[in-house]
Amino acid sequence: MSRLSESVTSVMHILDGADLGADYTVSQLLDETTARRSLDLSDLSPQEQAALVEGRAINLIPSAAVLAEKIEAARSEGRQFVIKYGIDPTSPDVHLGHAVPIIIASRLQRMGHHVVFIIGDVTAKIGDPSGRSSERPALTDEDITRNLSTYQQQVTPFIDFERADLRFNGEWLNKVSLPQLVEILARVPVSMSLQREDFRTRIAEGQGLSIAEFVYSVVMAMDSVAITADVELGGVDQLLNLQMCRKVMEISEQTPEVVITTPLIEGTDGTGSKMSKSKGNYVGLTATPDDVYGRLMSIPDHLTEPYLQLLTEWTDDEIRVVTKRLEEGTAHPMAVKRILAGEVVAALHGPHVAAAARAEFTARFSKRSFGDTQNLPVVSVKEHADATLGALISRTLDFAPSISAVRRVAQQKGLRLIREVDGEQQTTQLTEASVQQALGAVVSEIGALDGVELYLKVGRKVARIDA
Repeated sequence: MSRLSESVTSVMHILDGADLGADYTVSQLLDETTARRSLDLSDLSPQEQAALVEGRAINLIPSAAVLAEKIEAARSEGRQFVIKYGIDPTSPDVHLGHAVPIIIASRLQRMGHHVVFIIGDVTAKIGDPSGRSSERPALTDEDITRNLSTYQQQVTPFIDFERADLRFNGEWLNKVSLPQLVEILARVPVSMSLQREDFRTRIAEGQGLSIAEFVYSVVMAMDSVAITADVELGGVDQLLNLQMCRKVMEISEQTPEVVITTPLIEGTDGTGSKMSKSKGNYVGLTATPDDVYGRLMSIPDHLTEPYLQLLTEWTDDEIRVVTKRLEEGTAHPMAVKRILAGEVVAALHGPHVAAAARAEFTARFSKRSFGDTQNLPVVSVKEHADATLGALISRTLDFAPSISAVRRVAQQKGLRLIREVDGEQQTTQLTEASVQQALGAVVSEIGALDGVELYLKVGRKVARIDA
């Protein structure tokens, strides 16, 4: 039995009927899973390693079997198996969305492989065009220097830099001659870039699209050539860039790297948008332990399972047990969020800090009323009785970008009416059908409002409803 299997057996034993809301249970689980984050996984076979990676991937190209073969070949040749992860310093903050592929890199490192963490000090000047509807403003050298100053510190909770390399792609890209670049570009079909929907949309709409953006993925691919990468990790939005890396490695007469893409984690507000600093729905790796814990405790219930999958060391079997207990009603969603929040704080700051954050949160918020929250937006039933809930949320309150987004929140069980009577909360889950109902009709269905404080919760956002 592998060390990971032994750990899973211990956790499954704890989960079997334990009170998941009890501090003792939470502490037991955290002790086990914290130890797992430093667990040596090199005793897993190449096939087991590939399967463990595949379980958290959206794409594994060309296949898990090829990944296992490459791991086996590196072992037999006695050479390092090189894992590449790159990030452009376009912002000073790394958040949990960035951490998803970094956590996979951490596991690969614990499998005995060599991680090369690349800071794109040159590619940041071009700007990754993936998913953008307009050209990114150019960054100066000063911007880049300021942004990247704490990157290593921010990802150190996941990557052991005593056994990994931190590289800047300026080391090799600043030395590339024009003839070298042209030689590669001459062998890259234009169709590889034109298959990008974002490029086609920008061209069709007459938006700016520079030649520099057009060749971004080729320049990024030269990083893979420089370090002879065996594997590259990135979010699923990077898929076309990573496929270009395979193409340029082939042009350079290297064996193309295996591409692993991971899901884009949904933001904490539950509106369906990906985690992003610009949307304010993110958890920064530099946030205080109390802030990290509090933000994760406030996520909609439907995000708990994917967050456990993508941000922790829990296995699918363990998550299935917890999910089943939630469905059966033998575990409370808030108890599982306490486990999740503790896991992430422990990963960033250690288990003792996680325990302190849990105690602080319990002391501050266990009896918290929405009425204690300052400056909540207020909606008058009298004034907006005939407005549909979807229009009210998306236009009047500006809590969501569209009525369709409100409908998605409802589908994901993030749309709720909350009645407070003498500090006690009663929650009514609103369905997708409620989005098209008038506010007056929705409110009347929950009964009289005399002596009741009524709140509308959309993901993490809250508004007070006045009669």
